[in-house]
Amino acid sequence: MDIQFVYMTAGSLDEARSIGRELVESGLAACVNIIGQVQSMYIWNGKVQDDTEAVLIAKTTSLRLPELIARVRALHSYDCPCIVSLPVCGGNPDFLDWVGAQVERTK
Repeated sequence: MDIQFVYMTAGSLDEARSIGRELVESGLAACVNIIGQVQSMYIWNGKVQDDTEAVLIAKTTSLRLPELIARVRALHSYDCPCIVSLPVCGGNPDFLDWVGAQVERTK
């Protein structure tokens, strides 16, 4: 099973919870971790921004990744949300099998 971790940011903890719940309930992610209150610095529209955001880390499969990205983009308040996927190269086989089973059962 080709497992992916998907790193995302949201403008608030409430938005992160809403997106995370939707991803889990729809079966696009087996689980989502939310880390609140991170400081993010970036340039947007030519100006340096210094904002508080929340981070989401979703666990999914490569097959479900395009659908997950589309759903997050539809739900997100940002014009250009951060959605980055990273392949999982190893780990607890039982956990990785569980992730695959959770997202594949709802296809």
